[in-house]
Amino acid sequence: MVTGARGFTGIHITEMAQKQGIKVIALESNLNDEKALNQEIAQISPDYVAHLAGISFVASKDHEAFYRVHALGTSNLLQALTKLQTAPKKILLASSATVYGNSPNHLSVEDQPLTPIDHYAISKVAMEDMAKTFFNRLPIVIARPFNYTGPGQKGNFLIPKLVDHFAKRKSFIELGNLNIEREFNDVNMICDAYLKLLELGKANEIYNVCSGQARSLQFVVDTLKKITGHAIEIRVNPDFVRASEVHRMVGSPEKLKQLLAGNGLSLQIPALENTFKQMLDASSSSSA
Repeated sequence: MVTGARGFTGIHITEMAQKQGIKVIALESNLNDEKALNQEIAQISPDYVAHLAGISFVASKDHEAFYRVHALGTSNLLQALTKLQTAPKKILLASSATVYGNSPNHLSVEDQPLTPIDHYAISKVAMEDMAKTFFNRLPIVIARPFNYTGPGQKGNFLIPKLVDHFAKRKSFIELGNLNIEREFNDVNMICDAYLKLLELGKANEIYNVCSGQARSLQFVVDTLKKITGHAIEIRVNPDFVRASEVHRMVGSPEKLKQLLAGNGLSLQIPALENTFKQMLDASSSSSA
């Protein structure tokens, strides 16, 4: 069962799972409608749960919604799952690397202190802490994905916005903070890791889902310029500059790598250039 199945990640993981012969059912109920949620989950009685539903846009102004969806909605979901006669074999909760805030470590690791700096990140910490109260009742794995992108991601996110401007060969683009480093992973890498964690992840454990590869914004712009042959002027728009910003968000994938290696597997990391080419093709097709 996938929550948020019609979202960016949900669409990709559903397609990937189905190609592997896995039957996927999308949860239709609103997470805050407890009655409907309990009824639907009782009907589905899922073997595995990928909980991806949430508010993905960090800069959303509806701060209350972060907590209503991430913390309370997840609590409702887990409570409904405890009522099943047979508990799911594994439940994956998608948290976020933003919980680390401005990390003192070169690579953020799962057991370091969390220093969230905005409502989005704090709501994810609240979700994690709340989920821990269910550890003695449900086999839960918490995943902390770092930044990722791919075809189908909404244009209000950084990479799709850049790709769209290059695809349309615009002369300039307005951005916010330029002095940032991020992982820009491929959505298929994230989904592959999620499916492997559902199968192999240890209950009550937290795993970074990342590559450990830092990329500057300039690297992204240079890569898109190389692919398209188009140069673009970058302008800083003060309205897009966040008062609080995580300047570097890069994680250590060692815990996930060790889990996979112990099962004869490895994390496949697509080349970023290939991801951008797919996004440029999708953007061009959409424009046409």
